[in-house]
Amino acid sequence: MEITRVPHDIKLLFLQAKTFPEGIMAAFNNLRAKIPGAEVRTCYGISRPEKGKIIYRAGVEELYPGEAEILHCETMVLKKGVYVGEVIPNFMKDPGEVGHTFQKLLKEEGLDKNGYCVEWYFNETDVKCMIRKLD
Repeated sequence: MEITRVPHDIKLLFLQAKTFPEGIMAAFNNLRAKIPGAEVRTCYGISRPEKGKIIYRAGVEELYPGEAEILHCETMVLKKGVYVGEVIPNFMKDPGEVGHTFQKLLKEEGLDKNGYCVEWYFNETDVKCMIRKLD
């Protein structure tokens, strides 16, 4: 496990997946279709249990203030802070590894119980799974 410091809040534009986990790819595809340049932006997957089921949001970082309003997108903030995480190289080889990694990370002490499981797609093939720790 490694520590990642997110130095500032990151405002994300997102679309919610209709189902989890089946609807994840469709959510990213719809996001790319809706947001100009989404295919070259850093993508994030944000999830957590809400009202008894896992809600998944596919997101990208807002490029300029007011972009969400212009594009009629929902937003959320990825909070700055310290995150515990693990990189999964070539994640599409075994997408189920993402869930296994989060199950392992959720056993860490001192996690933000109101936080999210964050997938940071920092390139085309690799993902970093992260969960925010309490300050």
